[in-house]
Amino acid sequence: MNPTTPRPKRKISQIIWCIVRRTLLTLFTVVILLVIGLWTVCNLIFNGPSESAKNVLTMSLLEASATKWIPGLFIGDEGVKNVQSSVNSTLPADVSSADQVVIQTDINNGQLSSEWKDHPDGIRIETVQGDMYTAHVMIVRDPSAVFVATSLYPGQSFSTAIPGKPINLTMMELGTVAAVNGGAFFDNGTGSPSIGSVPSGLVISEGKVVWDDKKSYHGFAGFTEDNILVVAPSMNAQKAKELNIRDGCCFGPVLIMDGVINESAYNQNSGYNPRTAIGQRADGAVILLCIDGRQLGSLGGTYADIINIMVEYGAVNACNLDGGSSSAMFYKDVYGKYGAEDALLMINSYSLLQETPRRMPTYIMVRPSSEE
Repeated sequence: MNPTTPRPKRKISQIIWCIVRRTLLTLFTVVILLVIGLWTVCNLIFNGPSESAKNVLTMSLLEASATKWIPGLFIGDEGVKNVQSSVNSTLPADVSSADQVVIQTDINNGQLSSEWKDHPDGIRIETVQGDMYTAHVMIVRDPSAVFVATSLYPGQSFSTAIPGKPINLTMMELGTVAAVNGGAFFDNGTGSPSIGSVPSGLVISEGKVVWDDKKSYHGFAGFTEDNILVVAPSMNAQKAKELNIRDGCCFGPVLIMDGVINESAYNQNSGYNPRTAIGQRADGAVILLCIDGRQLGSLGGTYADIINIMVEYGAVNACNLDGGSSSAMFYKDVYGKYGAEDALLMINSYSLLQETPRRMPTYIMVRPSSEE
C-alpha cells in the first residue's frame, strides 16, 4: 500500500464495540481488585492478632441474614460457635419479678405530671446521639396500651403462603398510634415472598397463643394482665399461662432483669447493627428503642449501647427485639406536633440499601391511650 494512501476508516460500530469492551474490562478488573481487597481485609481481621476485632466483625455479620454465612468461610463453624459462646449468662433469675414495677397513672386531681403535660397522647420521643449511632427513644405512659399485634386478618392463621405486612400498613389497619417491630420470624436470607410470613418461637397476642413452634431463643418479652413487662431467657406456653402473659414474643437477649444488667450481653461482642428493644420503668412507663445502623452517619449499636440507654431512661427490665433491616419505629402525629395532624411518621432511618419497611408477622404496637 502506498504510504500516502489514507487508511480505511473504521466503522462506527467497531469503534463503539471497542469502547464498550475496554470499559467492561476495566470494570471487571476493578471488581476483581475490590473483591480481593475485601477478602484480604476480612482475612486479616478474622485471623489477625486482634481477638476483639474478630469477635465484633463476626457478630455483626451473623446478625444480618444476608451475611451470616461469611464468618464460617474464614474461621469455620467451630470458630463461629466459640465466638458466640464466649461469655456466660449473668441473669439473676429464670424470669423477672413484678416487685420493682408499680404502675402509675400520672394523673393527680385530673392534672398530668410535668413529664407529660406537653404530651397529651402519652407518648414522648427523644433522640440520643452516641459515638457510633443515632438512637430514637419512645416512652409510652400507659403500659396497658402496649400490645403485640400480628399481620393476620381475623380468622387467619400464620402460614408461609400468607405474606407478612409492613409495619406502617398494619398500623393503619388497626388504628394504632405508635409501633416498633416485634419478634423473630422466618428469614433464610433469600428474596422469597415467604420471608416475614411466620414468626419463630412463642407469640402471644391479646391473650391468645397465636404461634408456638417450640424454637428456642435468647429472650422473651411480654406483658402480664397487670401490665407488667416480664423478661426471661426462655418461655413456653405453659409458663406464660401461669404468669398471665397477655402479649409477648421472642428474640433476646434479655438486657436488664429486676434492675440488674445482664453482664454477658453487656460484654458480648455483639457488633454494630440497627437495633430495637423494649423496656419498662419502675412507674410502668414503657420504653421503646430503635438505633439506626448501616448508614454513613450511624454505623449501629451494640447490646452494651442498648443497655446504657435503657439504664439512662430508668428501665428495670429490658429485652432486645429483632433488629437489622427489621428495625422500625413509627408514630401517628395525632396532635400535629411534628407537622400535619394525623401524619404517620417514620422516626428512625433505613440502612443504605433499604427503602421501605420489611414484611413481618409481629409488631409491638400502642393503642390510643384510654387516659386521653
